[in-house]
Amino acid sequence: MIPLLISAYSATTCLGRGLDATLAALRTGSSGLVPCDFETVRLDTCIGEVAGVDAVALPRPLAEYDCRNNRLALLGVEADGFGERVRGLVERRGRERVGVFLGTSTSVILQTELAYRRRDPVTGALPADFVYRATHNSFSVSEFVRAYFGLEGPAMTISTACSSSAKVFAAAARQIACGTIDAALVGGVDSLCLTTLYGFSSLELTSTRPCRPYDADRDGISVAEGAAFALLEPAPPNPAERSLLLLGYGESSDAYHMSSPHPEGLGARLAMEAALSSAGFEPTQIDYLNLHGTGTRSNDAAEGKAVAGLFGRGVPCSSTKGATGHTLGAAGAVEAVVCALALEHGLLPGSPNTETPDPAIAIDYLLAPRPGQPRRVLNNSFGFGGSNCSLVFGVAG
Repeated sequence: MIPLLISAYSATTCLGRGLDATLAALRTGSSGLVPCDFETVRLDTCIGEVAGVDAVALPRPLAEYDCRNNRLALLGVEADGFGERVRGLVERRGRERVGVFLGTSTSVILQTELAYRRRDPVTGALPADFVYRATHNSFSVSEFVRAYFGLEGPAMTISTACSSSAKVFAAAARQIACGTIDAALVGGVDSLCLTTLYGFSSLELTSTRPCRPYDADRDGISVAEGAAFALLEPAPPNPAERSLLLLGYGESSDAYHMSSPHPEGLGARLAMEAALSSAGFEPTQIDYLNLHGTGTRSNDAAEGKAVAGLFGRGVPCSSTKGATGHTLGAAGAVEAVVCALALEHGLLPGSPNTETPDPAIAIDYLLAPRPGQPRRVLNNSFGFGGSNCSLVFGVAG
């Protein structure tokens, strides 16, 4: 693919709002996961909750979009001066030439959960103030962000479980390549709700401790929420030294099982190989790999086999979900930001909470952050149903 410039980016998670909080946590190997105390949920698990979401007020003209997911989106797009960068992009490119591509999985099921508590006791009707189209609907977050910035270009939401907001980079790249837009706002937003917390618990996929990706004693995920965004534009012929670039993407769908990955990591390997091919790289040219690494037995084992088969022990790897938790549909974008910070600040992130890497997985797994100067990194995002996406990022020069 023709490289795309990442001209701005931001992330808001349980680590804090914006890049400074995220970078500080990556440098110290700290975690934002805490015992679950969300809404009425009482489960023996840890979660990643973003502080201050309930206090966010949407602009009055967009009041119909009010829900946790869109409040989180607003909190995220106005962190790090990202909103001003979007407005500057619109001035340069034109509001009709900037697309919006966002990923989410649960969107805001919470709004529907709350509405069901207020059903009419006689008819069962949902309350009149519940607006599915502007809240629970998966397209809501893309429509809200598009309206918030007054954009008129194409907009779409991708909802492919945990690969959702990685795939938006690929979708935007294709639209820029075919000329329908000149730039794109991409990202992902997923907020906490009862359905995911109780749902993953019922599948026996949640850990009672902060998750421990790739640990020999790993026992499940830590459900979390987050919002992350980036701006993509065609890179100039001679981009400035160390400009951040999207260099390649790869997608696959192994459709092995509704919730379990292919045990040999077939889909994962196909996605990584496609991303490397798209970027024109060999495995030896990757300096760091941010793993999907959820902390479940089957996921980490399958991804680990795919990584070991393609890279061996030649590339430092880690999952940062021990820091942020699993932000589900926002994970791809959140971890893309982690990769961008690693490239920009000379850092190989570690894996908070992981103590003893699984000896059965033959990869170079980092427990603690390590100084380095990565120039090309690969990010994995794999979803339920075998929907997989890998992205290659790098720096110019």
